[in-house]
Amino acid sequence: MTNFLELFQAVGIGLVLLLPLANPLTAIAVMLSISANMTKEQRNHQAFLASIYVFAIMTIAFYAGQLVMNTFGISIPGLRIAGGLIVAFIGFGMLFPNNDSSDDSSTTPLDDPSVPKKRQESPNIAFVPLAMPSTAGPGTIAMIISSTASLQGNVTFAPWVLKVAPIITFLLASLIVWIGLRGATSIMRWLGNSGIDAIARVMGFLLICMGVQFVINGIVEIIAQLPHLLTEYQ
Repeated sequence: MTNFLELFQAVGIGLVLLLPLANPLTAIAVMLSISANMTKEQRNHQAFLASIYVFAIMTIAFYAGQLVMNTFGISIPGLRIAGGLIVAFIGFGMLFPNNDSSDDSSTTPLDDPSVPKKRQESPNIAFVPLAMPSTAGPGTIAMIISSTASLQGNVTFAPWVLKVAPIITFLLASLIVWIGLRGATSIMRWLGNSGIDAIARVMGFLLICMGVQFVINGIVEIIAQLPHLLTEYQ
C-alpha cells in the first residue's frame, strides 16, 4: 500500500512540474486559430494524433533525450533557441495570415461532396504546431531531460515507482491535451469566425513573445556557461 501511495505522489509531482510548461491551453488556442476550415471529424483526428505525439515526445525525451542530444551535439540552450525560432515563426503566421484572394477555401465548406477530395484534405497540424512546440516544446523537453538524472539518483521512491511513474505521468498529460483539443470544437461553435480570428491574432502575438523569450533564455544560459567553456578550452 505504501508503494502505491509513493506512485500516486510521484505522478502528482510529475504533473505539477509538467503541466505548467506543457500548458495545454496554448495548444487549445492554437487549435482554435488554425483549424477553422476543418470539419469536426478532422479536428478530432488531429486532436487524437497530437495527444499520441505528445506522449511519444515526452517518453523519448525522458528515456533517450540526453543520448540523442549528446549524439548530435545539441545543448539545452541550443534546444531553447531552436524551439523559440519555431514558435516565433508560427506566431508570425498567425498574427499576419496570408489572405490570398485566390484561395476560396473560406467560402467552400470542407465537407462539401462536390469539392474534389484533394481540396478537402486538411493539413497535418498534429505534430507541428500542436504537439511541438505548443505542448511538448523546448521548455518541456529540457525539464524532462534535466529531471532524468535527478530521478535516477533519488532513493526516496521505490525503484519500480521511478520506472512506472513517468509513463503514467506522460499518459495523463497526453489525455488532458486530448480532452482539451476535443473540446475546441464546442468552443468554436459559439465563438464564430470573428472570435476565432481575434484569438488567432492574439495567440500569434503571444507565441511571438514566447518564442523571443525562449531565444533570450537560451542566450542567457550560453552567457552563463561562457566562463566554464573558456576554462575548458584554455
